[in-house]
Amino acid sequence: MVGIGDPDDAAAWRLDEKRALIVTTDFFTPVVDDAYDYGAIAAANSLSDAYAMGARPFLALNITALPSSLPPEVSSEILRGGAEKSREAGVVIAGGHTITDNEPKYGLVVLGFAEIDKMMTKGGARVGDALVLSKPIGFGVTTTALKQQKANPEDVAEVVDWMSRLNKTAAEIALEFGVRGATDITGFSLLGHAHEMADTSGVGFRFRMSKVPLTSCARKYAEMWTFPGGSSDNKLFFEKHVTFDKSIDDENQMLLFDAQTSGGLLLSVPAEKLDALLARGKELEQPLWHIGEVIEGSGISVEK
Repeated sequence: MVGIGDPDDAAAWRLDEKRALIVTTDFFTPVVDDAYDYGAIAAANSLSDAYAMGARPFLALNITALPSSLPPEVSSEILRGGAEKSREAGVVIAGGHTITDNEPKYGLVVLGFAEIDKMMTKGGARVGDALVLSKPIGFGVTTTALKQQKANPEDVAEVVDWMSRLNKTAAEIALEFGVRGATDITGFSLLGHAHEMADTSGVGFRFRMSKVPLTSCARKYAEMWTFPGGSSDNKLFFEKHVTFDKSIDDENQMLLFDAQTSGGLLLSVPAEKLDALLARGKELEQPLWHIGEVIEGSGISVEK
């Protein structure tokens, strides 16, 4: 149903008239210093692609590349972080594969089930829908500040907490209210993934900068310009599709291009269901921010 020719977050294989098998994989090098946190973040990030398709993940395999010089207790903490995050998601890790590499790499292959008539894709946005985000922006600029030894411990703790959160509840709320357009915000940034979604759906997106949630430290590190290289790549590649209000400065523009790790879901919510969806989020203590609308046309506009 969904494969190489589609820009979606995972592959989808029709099992029968009602169900699809969702398959995805992701892994990366450490974004934080703590081994357990790294494992948990990598697992949450891998699971996120299944949630973005409206799937219930149930099975995973470890993908692990570790230096031979890495102490066993560090390797164990990485795997423990991934295992405990998977258990929180109700996912069984059934094995995996490990190779030796000079730099640690960890992630998961994830399998899930989705109901075909409820599956979410990047092509599901419709004119008039509200755009809702489930995590703030600012992870890339902060973790790069950490790598440059410029980040405060409390700021690192804030972004680790966000990155290690599952998108499980956000996806469940989206399915409850009939959302059909969704993606998760990762390396291509909010604007990059939003462009993929808008382009695939044949619509335009309008964001309001004042409504986009930022971590408490995002602006501070933006002013220090500790953006990862991927954020600059995102700007170079996607900026031709984006129009900014003249009042939005370079720092805030770059935050919208900031490469995220284990970011939130971007949901295209039918306007008549928005208030109920946001209320359900409050009831379940799931943060949800209304940051824009789906409009006629193409491309992305960002207002102040």
